Formats: sequence, structure tokens, C-alpha cells
Amino acid sequence: MFLNEYDVIVVGAGHAGCEAAAAAANLGSSTLLVTMSLQNIAQMSCNPAMGGIAKGQIVREIDALGGYSGIVSDKTAIQFKMLNKSKGPAMWSPRVQSDRMRFSEEWRLMLEATPNLDFYQEMVSGLLIENGKIKGIRSALGIEIKAKSVVLTNGTFLNGLIHIGEKQFGGGRAGESASYGITEDLVKAGFQAGRMKTGTPPRVDGRSLDYSKMNEEKGDAKPDKFSYSDVTSPLIHQRSCHMTYTSLDVHDILREGFDRSPMFNGRIKSLGPRYCPSIEDKINRFADKERHQLFVEPEGWKTCEVYVNGFSTSLPEDIQFKALSSVAGFEKVKFLRPGYAIEYDYFPPTQLKHTLETKLVEGLYFAGQINGTTGYEEAASQGLMAGINAHLKVHEKAPLILKRDEAYIGVLIDDLITKGTEEPYRMFTSRAEYRTLLRQDNADFRLTPMSYEIGLASEARLRRMEFKRNESEKMVDFFKDTSVSVAETNPILEAKDTALITQGDKMFKIFSRPQIDLDDMLRFEKVTAYIEENKLDQEILEQAEIQVKYSGYIEKERNNADKLTRLEDVKIPEDFDYNKIKSMSIEAKQKLTKIKPATIAQASRISGVSPSDVSVLLIYMGR
Repeated sequence: MFLNEYDVIVVGAGHAGCEAAAAAANLGSSTLLVTMSLQNIAQMSCNPAMGGIAKGQIVREIDALGGYSGIVSDKTAIQFKMLNKSKGPAMWSPRVQSDRMRFSEEWRLMLEATPNLDFYQEMVSGLLIENGKIKGIRSALGIEIKAKSVVLTNGTFLNGLIHIGEKQFGGGRAGESASYGITEDLVKAGFQAGRMKTGTPPRVDGRSLDYSKMNEEKGDAKPDKFSYSDVTSPLIHQRSCHMTYTSLDVHDILREGFDRSPMFNGRIKSLGPRYCPSIEDKINRFADKERHQLFVEPEGWKTCEVYVNGFSTSLPEDIQFKALSSVAGFEKVKFLRPGYAIEYDYFPPTQLKHTLETKLVEGLYFAGQINGTTGYEEAASQGLMAGINAHLKVHEKAPLILKRDEAYIGVLIDDLITKGTEEPYRMFTSRAEYRTLLRQDNADFRLTPMSYEIGLASEARLRRMEFKRNESEKMVDFFKDTSVSVAETNPILEAKDTALITQGDKMFKIFSRPQIDLDDMLRFEKVTAYIEENKLDQEILEQAEIQVKYSGYIEKERNNADKLTRLEDVKIPEDFDYNKIKSMSIEAKQKLTKIKPATIAQASRISGVSPSDVSVLLIYMGR
């Protein structure tokens, strides 16, 4: 039925679990993926979309490392948008609207085609722990399965409790049972547990909506894609989303249900995501706002099911229906199911190492919402890293730890480990101090070589990345070496209302002007001839443009990152006794003893550790 012992067992088949299982198996570990429902692999429990602000960068990073999320997103997309194009490239963020059913199906098909990966459907109700080491799992039927490492990716299922108005019942998500037993075993092992909350909006019948009363939201005219590989292609046809608004009348109706709201009557005590609040929380916190945006998102190519983004709620279903019926375009709305809130167990992530291995139990890894994060992308990236590091540990190889100047994934994990979180953590570009380096366009440059080195990213991916890098560098050199005349340049400059030139100049200098973009440069015959001769694609052209226009900013940020690298190189012994440093603050000693940072740089990012504490620590370490 099972192998005598697996290298890696992954518990849970959401976004984190799927990436963890794929990574471990593709690296060569015998892997078992255990889930309560094989029909709901990689279920999009909330909105049918991947990417967005900072999240799109994470999906690109997952793809660059050899994960599956980017490929699955491309294959099942119904719309593509590059967000923040009006800003600099550090802020550009790809996002796709997904076909929910196809997304789950494609994930399952890719996993089933992955060697070394077995599947089993049952609830995991316990962990086998001996002398501080993980030994396997125990199922609800009492079956014990041995493993050298275990990755827990339980999402919202651990003691999950669903709230709709005054009604509450156990569940991991709508229509699925909660998971019991794992939290209790972890607490017995010495782990600190907590509760968090998230929510989801009603799903409605798109045939009952009047889209003529809404604003149409189309995808990009020239859509891109997530994956750097050549196994996917940009969309040719797309489905539109729509946008409408709440009103003061809608807000008044929602307030009618506040006395029955678990958010306000004390039934829900845990914190929800700050940056994705429920509709009742929005109108309570922002009482001065006359309206709030609602994005009306189709759930697939053919289904009539529609996701009402922005209307997450746990209010009674009668209030949900009455309020939504008062929104423009929703006057005749039919519900497929109401919105709800869900509370679940999580484990403060300061109990983890940067590999996502727990400090208390060797060989046990946590990834996803169990660590206090929110979002498919954040979960998937943690699953990928946990799967990679579980494999590397089992095979006695050095771990893969991404630094803050190497990836958003590195920022995410470092934030969780050093700062912890008391509310669902969501990634933003503002969390990354080196976001000019961590762009969505260069994730392959940053991460594919190191993934190839450990055996996950394929040689074909590496060669594709090298070709892109070499050709974009050659094109930048072409702009530096090629001159243009006054006659061919000034008409372009005049059309963009920028200063004319009085003598010939290098293309690089013309292209560097903020008013001039790639489309302007394509008006030069020399440029179009160069592109045709070298058969360059849009990805290479975009990379060359960024290198020309932002090279100064990129170099400055790289220098700043390099200055701080020395602190990353100063290691702190795992058993270091901070209490023996007399001149360090008591708070710093307590925080450092609890979190056990691996380097001075990590210590410096812990809340409560001051620059003077870091200086004392550096002196004590002989630096």
C-alpha cells in the first residue's frame, strides 16, 4: 500500500502542499501527498486569480525556481493584466484571472505526471515524533506511515470553524470537514498555537446580473504570461471582468445585520487580514466613504459562477442577499452560496528556521497559512521552499535559503521568522527594501542558476535564461554603440514634447530620456532591422529597455545591498547565550533567545533589537 518509509510526506494539497510535493519529488525524493480530498487538489478557496501587487513577482520567482504555479496559471488563465505599468518596473506586477475548475484539474494532471510522487486520501490526525525528531504521520483510520521528513500545509483546516451570521459549524472551507488532532500533537510537543480568521464573499449566478450597469474591465491588449519556459503561450482570447460599487443604501442595509455579525458580537475573537477586510469591517472602519469598489470576476471560461471580489462577509445570509441586491447590476441577483468567515489554528512562525524547518522537531516543516500568511502565492512559495529543503536535509545537502536581496520569497520568509505575525501576513512591494532588484522581469536571472545547481530547474530553463540575458545585454551595447542623426531623431523627440538635439547622438542617450519608450525607439529603422536580424522577442526587448532606463537606480540599490551583505555573512552559533552580554538590553536578550537568528543581519531585523544592541553583538562576535 505504501513504501516502508518516504523521504518526504506532505500533508495538505493546497497551493503550498502541491508545490512542496512537486519540488521534493522532482528533486528525487520518494514523496507522499496526503489530502482529505483528491478531488480538491490546489483548490482556489477564495478568488479565482493568481498574482497581483508583489504576488505576481512571487509567482514569477516560483516559476524561475522550477515550481509549477506559473505554468498552471498560464494554462488556465482567462485574462491577463500587468498591473502598475504607469509606474517604474519595480512596481510592475503580473496577474491572471483563472478558470477555477481548470486550475485544479491542471495541477492534478501535472502532479500525476511527476515521478516519485504517491497520493493518499485521508485525514491526518497525528504526528509520530520521537526524541525531538519527526518519524511519520498517523491517519484518522489509525494507519501509521513512516517518513524522514514531514511538511505540514494545512491551510484553514486545523480546527476550522465557519461563521455565517449567528450560525457556526466546523469546516476547513465550504462543504469540507475541518482537520482535528494535529494541533493537539504539536502543542504537546511544545509548540505555541494561535487562531486567525479569513473570509470569502458570496458566489452568484452570472446569468442574473445586468452587466450594462457596470464598468467593463478588459485584459491587456498585448497579454504577457507568467512562466519563463516555452511550454505556455500568452492568451489570444480573454474574458472581461466588471466593476460596480456599493452605495450608502447598501451600507445602511449591511449595518442592519451588525447585531448578528460574529465580527461585532464577540463570536470571532481572532484577527483577519488587514489588507483584505470584510465589507462590514470596511463600512465600520471607513464610515466616511460613500461607496466601495466591487470587482465582478467570472470563475471560468464557461461557468456562470461569479466571484464578488470586495464583498467578503460573515453577515447573516438574508442581510448579504438584501444588501447585494441593492448594488447596481445586482438587482435580480441569485446566490449560489453565501459568504462566510473561517477561524483556524496557526503557529507563530518565529518557531521556524529560515529553511521552514521547525526549531522544536527536526525534519518537520511548516508552509502556508499554518505560518500565519494569507494568499495562494505566499503559500505556494513557502511550500516550494519547504519541499526543497526537506529533500536537501534528507539527502544531507546544504539548505537553500534565499536572501532579502535575492527574492520576494526571501523577504517573506525572513519577515515571518524574525518578526512573526499576529494577523494574516500579505506580501507588498513596500516590504522589500531592494524591490528595484526584485523585479518580475528578472526572477529567472536571480533564481534559475541556483535552482539548476541543486537539480530542480532544468538545463533547458537555464539555457533559455542565459540566451535572454546575453541577447538583452547585446542590445544594450547596440544602443550604446549606435549613433542617430538629427533628421531622424528630432521628429520623434518633437512628438514627445522633449528637447531637440542639435547634432547626432548615441541611441542610448536618446532612449534614456524619461519621455522616450521602446515604441518610440522602434521608429528608428536601425532598431527594427537589429530586432529582425537577431529574432528578438518581447521579453528580451523589455529587459533591454529596463537596463537602459533604470541602470543607475539598479546599480545604486545593488551597492546598498552589497554593503549589508557582510552582516549576512556573520553567523551566530545556534546555542549562543545572549544573557552573558551585560551591555545588551533585556528586551533584545529575550527576543534573540526566543528567535535564535542565524546571522547578525537577521538579528538586526528583529523588533526590539536596537542598532546599539547589534553593535554590542558585533563587538562580542569579534567584528
